[in-house]
Amino acid sequence: MSPTASRRKATEPATPEQRIEVRKTYKLYIGGAFSRSESGRTYKIHAAGRSGRFLANAAMGSRKDARDAVVAARDAFERWAMATAYNRGQVLYRVAELMEGRRGQFATEVAAAEGLTPARADKVVSAAIDRWVWYAGWSDKIAQVLGGVNPVAGPYFNISAPEPTGVVAALAPQCSSLLGLICVLAPIVVSGNTEVILTSEHRPLPAVTLSEVLATSDVPAGVINLITGRTAEVAPWLAAHQDVNAVDLAGAADADGLAWADLERAGADNLKRVLRPAGDGADAVEPDWSPVPDLTRIKAYLETKTIWHPKGG
Repeated sequence: MSPTASRRKATEPATPEQRIEVRKTYKLYIGGAFSRSESGRTYKIHAAGRSGRFLANAAMGSRKDARDAVVAARDAFERWAMATAYNRGQVLYRVAELMEGRRGQFATEVAAAEGLTPARADKVVSAAIDRWVWYAGWSDKIAQVLGGVNPVAGPYFNISAPEPTGVVAALAPQCSSLLGLICVLAPIVVSGNTEVILTSEHRPLPAVTLSEVLATSDVPAGVINLITGRTAEVAPWLAAHQDVNAVDLAGAADADGLAWADLERAGADNLKRVLRPAGDGADAVEPDWSPVPDLTRIKAYLETKTIWHPKGG
């Protein structure tokens, strides 16, 4: 074969039988950037069901990564909390628009992660996007519903208004890889909190794809930070972190080797707000995320500021 023919053959596209699959190693999403774990570790993600086929590698976050994520969330908190409610709603709605554009990818990943049929996975994705829109719509209504003018006996105005708690750490549901994730994540940020969320340990790919959506949306860097890895390894450090103001333990109920009650005790050290799984001890269960949501999770991360002001006479 001549040198020219050899070069031509080397540059020709590979056939499907010859092609080597490009395997992915997904990174953490901290401070608006994608980074490897500082530990350098990764772990394999497999599909649910009998096949258990290999899907990708994911970064195994460490406690150092968790601390970096808390720093990023704290740095972003003031800007996000001071944004107008209308603006936060617009920013979050933009995320739903981008999720809609990647519907096919979400459906494929949810089907693989949860062992669902394509039709069922598509319905779950629709429910997740609709749920995100539902929460985004509450951004400029929270103060009207949860605040107001209080009746007092005196020449004063007494006004109560809800304010964000601060930095919230959340353990994403272990089973519901996208709908449950949205139900935990969205109510935290809609009111002005910033967030560090530890994704489902064995089903993280829909969360990773969501982080790619966030990176191309208008959500400011640091408002939402996603960490993949072992829940039992990272969760205790988030629960005990002194600069975390609240913690959602939704994903602790079904996590391997993790006693959620220990996390609740760790959070008590700096008087964190703790949203715990339903039930007690070994009977704690992950919620069913399919019913219509209410304001419970939004209210869980709000403080009430009351202002007294004299009336003019």
